[in-house]
Amino acid sequence: MHRFYGISLPDGQAQLTAEDARHALRVLRMQPGDAAEIILDESRYLGTIISTDMDCVRFSLNEKLPSTEPCLRITLFQGLPKADKMDWIVQKAVEIGVHRVIPVEMSRCVTHMEPKDQKKKRERWQKIAREAGKQSGRCVIPEVTLPVSLSRMLSLASELDACIVPWEEARSLSLKAFVTSNPRISSIGILIGPEGGIDEKEIQLIQSVFHPLTLGPRILRTETAGLVSAAVLMALYGEME
Repeated sequence: MHRFYGISLPDGQAQLTAEDARHALRVLRMQPGDAAEIILDESRYLGTIISTDMDCVRFSLNEKLPSTEPCLRITLFQGLPKADKMDWIVQKAVEIGVHRVIPVEMSRCVTHMEPKDQKKKRERWQKIAREAGKQSGRCVIPEVTLPVSLSRMLSLASELDACIVPWEEARSLSLKAFVTSNPRISSIGILIGPEGGIDEKEIQLIQSVFHPLTLGPRILRTETAGLVSAAVLMALYGEME
């Protein structure tokens, strides 16, 4: 079944954006009477097309569907990677169920974005998040922020229930052990270093907020570590049942 983000209308109706309406009519060839899943106001509905125009498709909302959003809200603090790896990280993080993605400028980042480029990049990442959310049936479009400094990241992280940082030098704490020690949290931050890893001075600084832990004996790439961490946390906290 086709899926769209809707715009709320009175009397239990919704309409599509002009862009989505053109896609529904010209590409998907949808007509009045056709059904689709409508995501609206952080909820999912089964809807039926009641009218169409060149740039307007209206639906009646017939049935509210179960939410797909996890109770655990994960914020992924991602050290800026090189090239287009961030595109892939954002897409897959949204599919897994991450609530928010925050790029972080760190000392070993290969890529350092100029301020004039940050807004354009963020718009691209947010568009990727929207499309990934639609494809995976998310009720909320996760936010992708502008890149932040390490100090700003620590301030944001301190607002969460708990935070972890997978680090190759950590040995005493695993993801399973962390979950066992923290069975009832609603928000968590995951910090992933860039390709060059996390500097020793940075580790010393962030340990005031983040718990260093191991992901096992194998070294994961920056574009893999955060996704693995998020997926394992979702499973251990029962969000994939």
